[in-house]
Amino acid sequence: MKELVEVIAKSLVEHPDEVVVTEKQSGKTLVLELKVAPSDMGKVIGKQGRIAKAIRAVVKAAASREDKKVVVDIM
Repeated sequence: MKELVEVIAKSLVEHPDEVVVTEKQSGKTLVLELKVAPSDMGKVIGKQGRIAKAIRAVVKAAASREDKKVVVDIM
């Protein structure tokens, strides 16, 4: 899951070297924290959060195939 979020985020931003994804296990839930450069934050979130919702939807679909619950937090 971490690699999936990383690939998606790096394709969206102007500074792909500053994309960092960290994993944290919280009970049965896997939390993925996505950090990008401040200037790229708008590109990852999108208008009215549409891109962020799309990223979460793709990750949720991939996680459901493995019977896991994954949450994506954008820092």
